[in-house]
Amino acid sequence: MKVLVMYVNKFSYRPAEKNLEGADDCLEGKSFEKAILAFIQVEETDEEKDVASREKKLVNHLKWTARKNHAGTVILHSFAHLSDSKASTEFTKAVFDQAEKRLQNAGYVTAQTPFGYFLDLQIDAPGFSLARIWASL
Repeated sequence: MKVLVMYVNKFSYRPAEKNLEGADDCLEGKSFEKAILAFIQVEETDEEKDVASREKKLVNHLKWTARKNHAGTVILHSFAHLSDSKASTEFTKAVFDQAEKRLQNAGYVTAQTPFGYFLDLQIDAPGFSLARIWASL
């Protein structure tokens, strides 16, 4: 799994184009402030392990990043451009859904960008140490 995490002052998205047949319909965008934005690519090799072990590793990294940036909101964004390897959409979505539940149980406000869409993004990210962190989990 590859993850690029950014602390954002502001982040907003608007659905532009559905690219996954069967994805839930989504017509409206959303905006967030003072949040952790995680660009996540679940890889094919992640499927050799169970969903729970992968989401636990992801959540631990996101919680650490959120603490370092004093953020209470975490946004999960599927971003299949961090590696050539891709897990199945079903496995990826399961990791996202379980990670979101674990983060909520830990007291974080969470959101997922629409799965299966290309999105128009607006990102306002400050330039300081730990505002951008890349990891291979």
